[in-house]
Amino acid sequence: MTSLIKENASGHPGNGDANPLVNEVVGVPGGIGAQARAQRAEAIDRWLRSVFPRRAGIALVAVGGLGRRQCAPYGDVDLVLLHAGVPGIDELAASLWYPIWDAGLRLDHSVRTVAEALSVAQDDVKVALGLLDARHVAGDAALADQLVHTAADHWRRTAVRQLPRLREITAARWETHGELAFLLEGDLKEAAGGLRDVGLLRAIATAGVTDALRPAVHAAHRRLLDTRDALHQQVGRRVDRLVAQERDGVAGLLGLRQLQLDASGAAGGVVDDGDALLRRVAGDARTVSHALDDAWRAADRLRSGRRRGTDGRPVRRPVARDVVEHDGELVLARTAIGARPDPSLSLRVAAAAAITRLPIARATCEWLAAYCPPLPAPWPPAALAALITLLGAGPGLVPAWETCDRYGLVDRWLPEWIRLRSLPQHNPVHRFTLDRHLVQTAYEASRHTREVDRPDLLLLGALLHDIGKGLPGDGAAGRAGRHEPDGAFVDHSIVGAPLAEAVAARIGLPAAEAALIGELVRLHLLLPDVATRRDLSDAKTVAGVAEQVGDTTTLELLHALVRADAAATGPAAWSDWKGRLVAELVARVRTALDTGVVPAPPAPDPALVSGPLPVVHVAEDRVSVAAADRRGLLATVAGCLALHRLEVISADASTVDGRALVECRVQPRYGLAPDPIALTADLRRAVAGDVSVTQRLRGRALAARSQGAAAPRVVWHREAATDAVLLELRAADAAGLLYWVSCALDEAGAQVRAARISTLGADVVDVFYLVGGWPSDADRDRVEAAVLAAV
Repeated sequence: MTSLIKENASGHPGNGDANPLVNEVVGVPGGIGAQARAQRAEAIDRWLRSVFPRRAGIALVAVGGLGRRQCAPYGDVDLVLLHAGVPGIDELAASLWYPIWDAGLRLDHSVRTVAEALSVAQDDVKVALGLLDARHVAGDAALADQLVHTAADHWRRTAVRQLPRLREITAARWETHGELAFLLEGDLKEAAGGLRDVGLLRAIATAGVTDALRPAVHAAHRRLLDTRDALHQQVGRRVDRLVAQERDGVAGLLGLRQLQLDASGAAGGVVDDGDALLRRVAGDARTVSHALDDAWRAADRLRSGRRRGTDGRPVRRPVARDVVEHDGELVLARTAIGARPDPSLSLRVAAAAAITRLPIARATCEWLAAYCPPLPAPWPPAALAALITLLGAGPGLVPAWETCDRYGLVDRWLPEWIRLRSLPQHNPVHRFTLDRHLVQTAYEASRHTREVDRPDLLLLGALLHDIGKGLPGDGAAGRAGRHEPDGAFVDHSIVGAPLAEAVAARIGLPAAEAALIGELVRLHLLLPDVATRRDLSDAKTVAGVAEQVGDTTTLELLHALVRADAAATGPAAWSDWKGRLVAELVARVRTALDTGVVPAPPAPDPALVSGPLPVVHVAEDRVSVAAADRRGLLATVAGCLALHRLEVISADASTVDGRALVECRVQPRYGLAPDPIALTADLRRAVAGDVSVTQRLRGRALAARSQGAAAPRVVWHREAATDAVLLELRAADAAGLLYWVSCALDEAGAQVRAARISTLGADVVDVFYLVGGWPSDADRDRVEAAVLAAV
């Protein structure tokens, strides 16, 4: 039930989310599936009739899930007490609601006359929709039928007028909850393509606007209801968001399982398949969304009427070769249908739809799927040009691509898309399934096309950059990190590079440009990884990136691609500080490529190398300290910053003329900046030797954010810096982690000259530059053990 005719959704102590409909008092059965839902509704009906007062002029009407006989295990009981002006109705209502609450059911209720209910429906389209589910349960059947029939008739007469307002409300809901087909943790009810949208389709069909509830929609609806039943049963309370940690359990309840292989490739048993569940939900949500798109367009045509020319025929306006606008949709020109179709026709229609932001008519999509011939290899220039136009169309790309994907056209352009469709991404920073992420990245890349010499290669690289995900050899495929146990780099970028190059050659790029696409895919993680995990002032860092990139054209393409990729990933994948670090790296590498000379490292802040000690400077995103040279200063500063809830993004430690300098880039851990006066005072006391400051931190437990995370790991890098050995720590994120590790390194006798901290969801990759030569095996083991013990 929507918020339609509720007067009170709570007001009783027994009205919590964890009160199940599966209830011993009422005798409601559990289970998953249409039969179980209907049995729950029947049991509730039977119990309600037993407690309903026998009195003339009143009726109990069910709406929402109970009205549709689709009761979820932990759903609400949505009821309207209908009356014909009966005196004492409030006392009578209380005598009904309290037994329901006492039975442990979650109740949403209202008390109305027929006229009152219809009056509210007149003013509120959501109420009008809710009354379409109204069903008599107990009492005066004639009174209930009057409401049911009058409400349905009222909707049929006013639907065309009310649909625009309903569409606005729906768009706002979608903006809040996103698209279920592409979300990794979507709301089964409220997200676009979810159960709430099936209710809209039912309302549009009731109004006679179009046949919105086709068999495919019915089947998708049943599966989404089954998924919600299983989710309620798995979690043990009312919840509609399918979060990652519940996915496998829900899949098991629905019988979705896969054969698990051991390390040798032999069968190792059957496990619940959460990925299969996500793919199934995505497919069902797409079916619902597509049907609703068609229904909205039918409603628009019915409301506005067809535009007709002077001859009385609907206007047909050419928009591209072989493509015309007809009745607000794109259709094929008559000449295109009569002749032998050009293999590039489907791509040209998609490009026209993206540029004009007009939908492609369903009949046109079906015709293209049936009669457009396959593209040869390599593609003709017209097909490649149409693909580039489509990818660079901006906001029109996503709906046009999704329409073509709906009818199988994308699979014919790119057979690899079959594997990529609805593929989950297990890194928590991702918000979309892989297919939508790739299209979204191309859209985001279109914002940067004027910044690069080859915008066409940027768009293609964006579409293909993650094509290696989910394949054997991809470190992310097994939900692991991006390194093998020996530290070798293995990633979807490595796996995907030859695949992307092959696709690029097939669609008609020359060999050199196809190779560049492969390089973009192979290197698309290079800039953010180096910028956040390496010392950018180190000449070896800059020279290494310049050597891999090779030229400024590739560098600019990678810079644009990394920003597009991050924007398409989600808000946790990018920040101002990461943008500044990447831009700084790009500027230094560009200088090296242009001049052949690696830029000199920046000089220390003059204010730190002169004047009395200690020196403390606190800015919005930077903290700098100078003190008498001593070991452990980095740990001291890191501990003080952790006490003030500041996360350290990078830290540099150096010694100049007997002064120990520590310069840190910081950001508030919880979004609220600390008091700079208190922070400065604590830093001055701590660096002067007052141990009471850091003792406060030592008294706290190291509480990691991620529960049940993988064991921390240490990886050593020998040749990555000019004058240091790199120790890379991968562990669960936690407040004060840099302090604890810095203390451990100090106690183990290791001297840290720089640290870089990169947060990936609930995990961190912390890199420490240790001064000195390559340590012996015994020294490495000792330092590594100290670090792991600290974590």
